[in-house]
Amino acid sequence: MDAVGVAVLAGDQLTRDGVVAGLASQNTVEVYLGERQRSAPVLLAVASQVTEEVLGGIERFGRASRHRDLAVVLVAQEIREHHVLRAVELGLAALLQRRDAGFDQIARAVVAAASGRAELPAAVTRRLLEQLRTVQRDVLGPRGLTISGFTERELEVLRLLADGLDTGEVALKLNYSQRTVKNIIYGVMTRFSLRNRTHAVAYAIRMGAL
Repeated sequence: MDAVGVAVLAGDQLTRDGVVAGLASQNTVEVYLGERQRSAPVLLAVASQVTEEVLGGIERFGRASRHRDLAVVLVAQEIREHHVLRAVELGLAALLQRRDAGFDQIARAVVAAASGRAELPAAVTRRLLEQLRTVQRDVLGPRGLTISGFTERELEVLRLLADGLDTGEVALKLNYSQRTVKNIIYGVMTRFSLRNRTHAVAYAIRMGAL
């Protein structure tokens, strides 16, 4: 398998250099430097705490990227709830705890993100769900602003994904095959131009479908 190209974004040069050096030992990924960064399908962002400045850096990189569906792997010590949704909209595919993430784990997350298989931790997905439900209840609901372009079967799958179930668990719960569940998710992602299953859940809730 060819190495996955990844660009590195960090708050300081020392951290960036350390991450680049650490990833150099991973044969599954290749760090793109200089102008070549724009061609990387995955952005690895490293921060102690996710702030507006960090998110702004990710957004600027995304605008300059040659990949419309740029995937973002975020390694951070802390992310606040109000930043989760924006991070997902910017392409967040994986969130790793900085104190626990070794370079092997980071490389696996980058490879998974590039293939669209990345997922956020269940706790983050739950926080995202709670945040979006609040928006639906307090902002959209009172104004009657609910829009759904989903089938009932798609909504069944998305609800279970929002609850933190994986593909196999969803299939078991709904008495579907895993292939059927994957096809349903792929259909939603393709139709609405979504990056991954987490983005699909966020989109469905934002549209008032869940």
